[in-house]
Amino acid sequence: MGKSSKDKRDVYYRLAKEEGWRARSAFKLLQIDETFNIFKGVTKAVDLCAAPGSWSQVLSKKLEGNAENKIVAVDLQAMAPIPGVIQIQGDITKTSTAEEIIKHFEGDYADLVVCDGAPDVTGLHDIDEYIQAQLLLAALNITTHVLKQGGTFIAKIFRGREVSLLYSQLRIFFKRVTIVKPRSSRNSSIEAFALCENYSPPKGYIPNMMNPLLENSSINWNKLDEINSYIVPFLACGDLSAFDADRTYPLNINGKYEHKEPVQKPLHPPYTEA
Repeated sequence: MGKSSKDKRDVYYRLAKEEGWRARSAFKLLQIDETFNIFKGVTKAVDLCAAPGSWSQVLSKKLEGNAENKIVAVDLQAMAPIPGVIQIQGDITKTSTAEEIIKHFEGDYADLVVCDGAPDVTGLHDIDEYIQAQLLLAALNITTHVLKQGGTFIAKIFRGREVSLLYSQLRIFFKRVTIVKPRSSRNSSIEAFALCENYSPPKGYIPNMMNPLLENSSINWNKLDEINSYIVPFLACGDLSAFDADRTYPLNINGKYEHKEPVQKPLHPPYTEA
């Protein structure tokens, strides 16, 4: 008997093939809708990080039959056409992309923004969780440009130690934030989805595309008032080839080991009384 990959053994993978969805992730959005009825009253929607297009397919099916409905899908990669979906090949961290989305809505705003994007995982959970959080915040940045007051935002997150901080950041802009995990999301996966309802930005907030991780020039945070300085600057140093601070490494000794006293000895070490 030949070997079979995990995906081919997965029931949702097979169901997606049978029902014509581009990926099994379509069921995640469908199951969120079953519980929270997220498509009620939605006529304009945006799908960020859309490729290969399974969530755009769900939007197209749920919003079909009304001439006023409009769906815009955005991704850096090219994507095969989907009936009723306008595609933009662009960067969600660029203001020009937000302007192009609004242009398709003829100056109006979206009722719903969804984002199922995720980075290429490294296997190091702390790094993967941080990069995913930054991707979500980039999606939130562009959402503040295109989502109407009272609208809904759904985005993938990786649940980790710092998820409460991410939750707090989302609560600044939405009246209600719920972390949901659909049945089709594997139990072994740390992924979940942030369902953010009733978009209500703080009074005086001005949407912007500033991202400390992507800006080449330094940002003068002192020039931003309190409402518009919620994005905390973060500087990441080093890469995956560096030493892991949580590990103990063996000494690489070539020859005889030479003991050296510490640069500054402890003032009152406990072993002096032993």
